[in-house]
Amino acid sequence: PDSAAGELRAKLAGKLGVEAAQVFVGNGGDDVLSVLARTFLNEGEEVIVPAPTFSPYAHVSRIMGARVVTSPLREFRIDLEDIRARLTGRTKLIFLCSPNNPTGGIVPGRELVPFLEGLPPRAMVLLDEAYGDFVDDPEFPDAVALAGRFPLIVLRSFSKIYGLAGLRIGYGVGSGELIGYMDRVREPFNVNLLAQAAAAAALDDEGFRRRAIEAVREGRRSLYAAFKRLELAYVESQANFVFVRVGDGDAVFEALMRRGVIVRPGSVFGCPEWIRVTVGLPGEEERFLQELRRVLA
Repeated sequence: PDSAAGELRAKLAGKLGVEAAQVFVGNGGDDVLSVLARTFLNEGEEVIVPAPTFSPYAHVSRIMGARVVTSPLREFRIDLEDIRARLTGRTKLIFLCSPNNPTGGIVPGRELVPFLEGLPPRAMVLLDEAYGDFVDDPEFPDAVALAGRFPLIVLRSFSKIYGLAGLRIGYGVGSGELIGYMDRVREPFNVNLLAQAAAAAALDDEGFRRRAIEAVREGRRSLYAAFKRLELAYVESQANFVFVRVGDGDAVFEALMRRGVIVRPGSVFGCPEWIRVTVGLPGEEERFLQELRRVLA
């Protein structure tokens, strides 16, 4: 195996306009998060995590003995003003998911840049853009360019846009110094050779990427229309899923599961009245909506 993932790192660096030393390749995005926490967090330090958001941020932090401080969303959006108010001298890491999982909202550049400029010493940000390929909001910032100016690591994944979740391949982009520290901590052969080869090939398949983006955007519009007809509240999303309010989310999740349709219950995010629905192919969405109507009836 190629311990350094040299070919893939070089290819990613060329595509992103950075140096290869600024790219960290991991066994999925979860591995990037785990190595990040092991590299930078110490017992008693603090991390700030929006709520609700992707649960592994808190998990990897607690494993290292860090104190997790939560910041509630405001109207289903990450509230950087609230996060700023929670910063202390012990804050080491802030996790931001953009688009946020499960709500699908982004952190706009007009808010992100001033926030990064005001960070206290020793604090850094992990910006998770695993769903960033699906964004069509012009306010979505060029986070990789910002990673060269601020203590920021941008996380991206091949799991979503390229459908390689089963191969486990993700990457982080930051300054050469920060990535160098993470490279010292990671397992020596953390990414298998097949995953590296598949990811490198995927980067060349721009046609597939464009088709996936358009399919997701069309699927979101279709779900919005259906939820309006069903008089269900939902959150407009920049990701490949939609958060929708169905009443008893766990009951709907279990009933759909019995009918062979899998969604994500909102209770795992602290939102028991909601479910998260991933955009599928047209036939899959119609099957979901058909079963959802039966369950709600």
